Amino acid sequence: MECMNIGWEEFNSNGNVNCNVNNNINVNCNVNNNINVNCNVNNNINSNSLIKGFRMKVLLDSRWLIFFLLSSVIIHSCKISRQEEKRAVDFNFGWKFSLEEHPNAFDPSFDDGHWRALNLPHDWVIENKPDSTFKFWQATGRIPGKGIGWYRKTFKLDIEEDEVCYVLFDGIYNNATVWINGSQLGFHPYGYSPFYYDLTSYLNRDGKENVLVVKVDHTRYADSRWYTGAGIYRNVELIKTNKLHIPIWGTFITTPEVSSESANVRVQVKIRNDFYKPKNISLNTSLVAPGGITIAQKRQEVNIDEEKEFIHEFDLKNPLLWDTKNPHLYTAINWIEENGEVVDIYETRFGIRSIKFDAEEGFFLNGEHTLIKGVCLHHDAGLVGTAVPKGVWRRRLEILKAAGCNAIRSAHNPVSSEFLDLCDEMGFLVQDEFFDEWDYPKDKRFNMNQQSVHYETQGYVQHFQDWAEKDIATTILSHRNHPSIIQWSIGNEIEWTYPRNQDATGFFNNLDWNGNYFWSEPPFSPEKISQMLEILPKEEFDIGETAQKLSDWTRQYDTTRPVTANCILPSVSHLNGYADALDVIGYSYRRVLYDYGHQNYPDVPIMGTENVPQYHEWKAVIDHPHIAGTFLWTGIQYMGEVHGDWPTRTNGSGLLDLAGYLLPPYHMFKSLWSDTPHIYMTTNKYDQIKYQGKQIYRLNQSMEVEEYQPGAWKEFVWGWQSVNEHWNYQEGDTIIVEIITNSEQVELFLNDKSLGIKNRASFEDNILKWAVIYEPGVLKAVGQNEIDYQYETAWEPHKMEVRVDKSNLMADNYDVAHIEVQLVDSKGVPVRLDDKQISFEVDEKLKVLGVDNGATASDQAFQSDKVMTHKGRALLIVQAKRKPGTAMITIRGEGVIEELINLKLNILSN
Repeated sequence: MECMNIGWEEFNSNGNVNCNVNNNINVNCNVNNNINVNCNVNNNINSNSLIKGFRMKVLLDSRWLIFFLLSSVIIHSCKISRQEEKRAVDFNFGWKFSLEEHPNAFDPSFDDGHWRALNLPHDWVIENKPDSTFKFWQATGRIPGKGIGWYRKTFKLDIEEDEVCYVLFDGIYNNATVWINGSQLGFHPYGYSPFYYDLTSYLNRDGKENVLVVKVDHTRYADSRWYTGAGIYRNVELIKTNKLHIPIWGTFITTPEVSSESANVRVQVKIRNDFYKPKNISLNTSLVAPGGITIAQKRQEVNIDEEKEFIHEFDLKNPLLWDTKNPHLYTAINWIEENGEVVDIYETRFGIRSIKFDAEEGFFLNGEHTLIKGVCLHHDAGLVGTAVPKGVWRRRLEILKAAGCNAIRSAHNPVSSEFLDLCDEMGFLVQDEFFDEWDYPKDKRFNMNQQSVHYETQGYVQHFQDWAEKDIATTILSHRNHPSIIQWSIGNEIEWTYPRNQDATGFFNNLDWNGNYFWSEPPFSPEKISQMLEILPKEEFDIGETAQKLSDWTRQYDTTRPVTANCILPSVSHLNGYADALDVIGYSYRRVLYDYGHQNYPDVPIMGTENVPQYHEWKAVIDHPHIAGTFLWTGIQYMGEVHGDWPTRTNGSGLLDLAGYLLPPYHMFKSLWSDTPHIYMTTNKYDQIKYQGKQIYRLNQSMEVEEYQPGAWKEFVWGWQSVNEHWNYQEGDTIIVEIITNSEQVELFLNDKSLGIKNRASFEDNILKWAVIYEPGVLKAVGQNEIDYQYETAWEPHKMEVRVDKSNLMADNYDVAHIEVQLVDSKGVPVRLDDKQISFEVDEKLKVLGVDNGATASDQAFQSDKVMTHKGRALLIVQAKRKPGTAMITIRGEGVIEELINLKLNILSN
């Protein structure tokens, strides 16, 4: 059957089509609004299609319409006919685990009966308690995780002689060795790149059991500067299909030409033939629009020997474009037919969109100028560690999205495929980053270049020379169909590890210079830096040569996205060959060089790829039209890179804390990034509002708030000034009230008495300020568009206010609910100064993933059913098991009324 392309213009039709495909075709059409297709194709396969909102050319010959409808039905019927035996199956359940050394655990006859039963993903480190004596606590968030973990899965598999079978790991942290039935499949050191093995020739048949074994060596437990977790912490799939098949990551879909009127879609398909002779086959491709209707098809008769690549191109009219506000997703379905039988089906989700970085005007998405409002994210998510359920990431990303955030930088490693799925669905732009180290190691406690050598801190550098190309390849092949990805980043602040680059800048080891590294332009001119690079001794490896090698490998697999890197010393990176390897230059904490970079290198696109969450960073983007945007450090606080005293366990910079609670910088950037009216208020005694230990405000004779050092806010970096979210002080205290808003003016009231109206334009730092003499009652700020924010004096805790983000869960071992608890007084006013221990009694139908309170400094274990509140609040995350029904959670606190909540656990219907 030949296929056709249908151009879409306007579609307001309703067709009821009933067909029985055998020898006769009976079609009845009724044109109005929707098309309902019911079909029975040979094997009693039912398919229903509902189409809305598309535009279709009027077809003069109704036979074309009939053909279109029937071809759509047949495609979906073929797909449905294989649902009973899916190509890829979830392989996360039914594993055994032991955190001990077992030299013979790879042997199929090894007795694992006493091992712990668990499901994946799994992070064993998060199960441990913080330790005040733990070595290398700066890198690990004070949680010890040293060990060798063993995972075993026993399974049976029916596999025919004409089939192949693979196991696909999306990520194991780290140094993983894999066996099947006693045969070693391979070793994979990098904890962030996906990989797979062919199991076919090793599998037992005739109903005999197979044993898959994974050894994870995390004895180098401080091998990164942040909390890494350990174990099989991402999803695992088992893939079984015909020997004539589309390999894993065997498609690549691009959209070379895109506009609102038309789009060219290029579907690149690889076919592998593992039979011993050539095959004559049909390769079919269909494109399914976001509404679920097949809009285009192609069929190609080919002869294939071992492996071959094919390209199907489609020209679509009036495509639904993927962007950050409307992330429309299409699906390409490829299937192989041999002798009229479908032997393999492969689906690829993609988006139609165009991207462009311009040295003068910044970033364009689908031809529209778009500011990148981004944040950096590490791969842990607080109490769940690095084995993050999709629902936990969804909640966190929804909170960031609500602030106007539209982009994520994966710091400093590739993210999971599941995370990218969410970014595709929710409309986040992504910078996918590969490495934090190249040829030379960083110091895992202090950053910059390594200070001393320890076994425990040896990281990816040990494998970089042998594995970098492979890890780039598998990452790109796995990720490149995600429309959310707009950049590949080959490295993060790599310059620190090549000392000659530091010396060439003039910032360091220069007795003639006394400026501030963050806020001063380079003391050396470009000519002087070039001279220094000529005379300074070279290391064995050259940063420019390595960068070029990594970029070449990246472009070997994808040229549709620019290559970038996060450059901490851009003044020298522009001259040492590093920038020559990049398409977009990312500046790390160097917004002061935006003019310098553009003036000296006017043809190079520049953007901020790591910046502090302060107002001055965004102001610099707005003031420089050639800057594409920024990625703030960070979107959510993370464990590791700890600089505070015990029990500090997180890096204190972020828009959200470790539990996902909003921090003051979140409100600042929501007021800057979102058009939704927003207002937020903080308070503190005037002499206690400090930044990094220094008082920042004083009062003049008119009781107006002034900065101690005018303009000091322009050089604030990580962290925020010390502020409170309550109205509980001593009568007569002088309190400074700070308000962050996108309202042009705000009026402040204390107990319904106006304290005056202030205009946002009057405050250079974008924070409105009042000095208020404290008295108990209600403090209320009122902005334009009927927005307000208030605090009321709270008394002692009386009960708990409980909020649940989902009261209906799927009983599937995946779905999660977040239970937030806030102490309140007898009037329901939040109590933030009197913390209590909260305990949770959880139904056995639920799994407790952990508890937290969001505090940066805490010695509490995450894996517990008890937690001390912080600011009167606490968080519990539970996961539904495969036990339907109603699950009750009882919440108790010291001296407060007990609370009960019920969650409904539902079975997923087919």
